[in-house]
Amino acid sequence: MAVFMDIFITVAAACIGSFLNVCIARMPVEGQSIVKPASRCPRCGHPIRIYDNIPIISWLILRGKCRDCGEPISFRYPLVEALTALLGWLLFNMFGLGLPFLAAFVFVCALIVITFIDLDHQIIPHAITLPGIPLCLLAAVFIMRVPVVDSFLGIMIGAGTLYFVAVYFEAITGKEGMGGGDVNLLAMLGAFFGWKSLLFIILASSFTGALAGVGYILLKKKGRETPIPFGPFLCLGALGYLFAGEPFLRWLLTRA
Repeated sequence: MAVFMDIFITVAAACIGSFLNVCIARMPVEGQSIVKPASRCPRCGHPIRIYDNIPIISWLILRGKCRDCGEPISFRYPLVEALTALLGWLLFNMFGLGLPFLAAFVFVCALIVITFIDLDHQIIPHAITLPGIPLCLLAAVFIMRVPVVDSFLGIMIGAGTLYFVAVYFEAITGKEGMGGGDVNLLAMLGAFFGWKSLLFIILASSFTGALAGVGYILLKKKGRETPIPFGPFLCLGALGYLFAGEPFLRWLLTRA
């Protein structure tokens, strides 16, 4: 029974990952619906047949190409499906089947969409973060059992921290260093986890972002002014906290 549930959750999460691909492709386009029309080839626009829309497997069978036009389909599509499946399975084994699992999985799905949209377009959609802030507060308090004060402070401190950094960076350099999307995203993360999570998330995202930025500049031979989206690293920090943050903070307090 346990193995069956693992398989069921993984397959279901992969199917949801297929829908997340639609959100990633359409949400940045003004006026695009994420429901209609049905999935279609991003190159020729031909509707994708049901048997060509099986998560991960169809992409492998078709060797990453559209059946109709033969043009390549990005590796990002099976990557998102596999990532969603993996995270769904990990969360199921962490929480079991119930409301905490559902709340955490929906939250993680939002992070996946935000990450890939920010990587592609360097924007974080307000359509996710603005309603996400109050929804994460409600989920945190009533499902994840985060004290309401902790969640509320997470919103205030999260938004205030990045807003402070953005304002002073622009004042010193004359350039925008961080957009409103990053501010809203950290507020959403603070709402879901509570204010105590923010130190871990900010440190982890800053460290990984700095490493990735240096690596990108060296590999691509770009200048230091090359814009690198920060949202994916905030999301990575949030995933780190979700799976390992609280044990890390407890370990840190015992060493203090």
